[in-house]
Amino acid sequence: AARKAAHDTDLPGAASGVAPAPTVQLKTRKTLKGHLAKIYALHWATDNKLMVSASQDGKLLIWDTHSGNKMNAVPLKSSWVMTCGYSPSGNLVASGGLDNMCTVYNLKTPVVKIVKELDAHTGYLSCARFLNDNDILTSSGDTTCALWDIETGKQKTVFLNHVGDCMCLALSSDMNMFVSGACDSLAKLWDIRDGQCKQTFQGHTSDVNAICFFPNGNAFVTGSDDCTCKMFDIRSDQEVIGYQDAQLNSGVTSLALSLSGRLIFAGYDNFNCNIWDSLKGEKVGVLSGHDNRVSCTGVPPDGMCVCTGSWDSFLKIWN
Repeated sequence: AARKAAHDTDLPGAASGVAPAPTVQLKTRKTLKGHLAKIYALHWATDNKLMVSASQDGKLLIWDTHSGNKMNAVPLKSSWVMTCGYSPSGNLVASGGLDNMCTVYNLKTPVVKIVKELDAHTGYLSCARFLNDNDILTSSGDTTCALWDIETGKQKTVFLNHVGDCMCLALSSDMNMFVSGACDSLAKLWDIRDGQCKQTFQGHTSDVNAICFFPNGNAFVTGSDDCTCKMFDIRSDQEVIGYQDAQLNSGVTSLALSLSGRLIFAGYDNFNCNIWDSLKGEKVGVLSGHDNRVSCTGVPPDGMCVCTGSWDSFLKIWN
């Protein structure tokens, strides 16, 4: 009932006075070649220049996206990698996957070396994001998310509330909250400080594969196997708009938002990345150039481009 009372309008109604976003036509500025197998994940560094990507060829590659050169290649013990993350300081990267571990590497040593293997999850590792050089947040197929102390290698907090494999997580900009999406088709908002699930968001009808905070921190966007993306408003505790297309019959694999949050870049199983106007719910562009599923998308902190990674083993940078 409180939800209904808070649902006085939806986003297209509230934004009806806003001019529609122009059609977005981006060009491929760089194609980063070097991986030899499907790419599963990418994450930008805070310097807007370096990026880490993870592929099932068993390598993490650190790219200088301005030149297209590889700065580092990190060999993985397990090639079945599903996620990678760059620490805000730029000192560390992390990866994990079907080995059920989050492995943290130091990039600043002469030879990249393993700092810690975080191995308390009992299911695959689906996402890893650093808070700083000693704290990292992971989501796992064992339905939990966990906050780790990298130095001790122990879980500080376990976030247990989902009833399906946890597939994705996104940190709030103040690092106090995060949202997670799972195979129970729910998204949840958590407080890192007390370890509690604060809100649960329903609406999707299949696995939630991707999740992304809106820049102002009051909303977040999810992407799902049900072929839709949705925006949920945290204050009104519900979905405010959905992004879908009758012709579009493939699942959403990944999500990234533009700097303002006006554009949503969503990667799909149909080899494309669609661009949605977040306020109007309309499709305003498409990035097509990959020959296989787009598995990951990312926008650097300065918002100057978008990078897509694909099972075709290439990364493409667009603007």
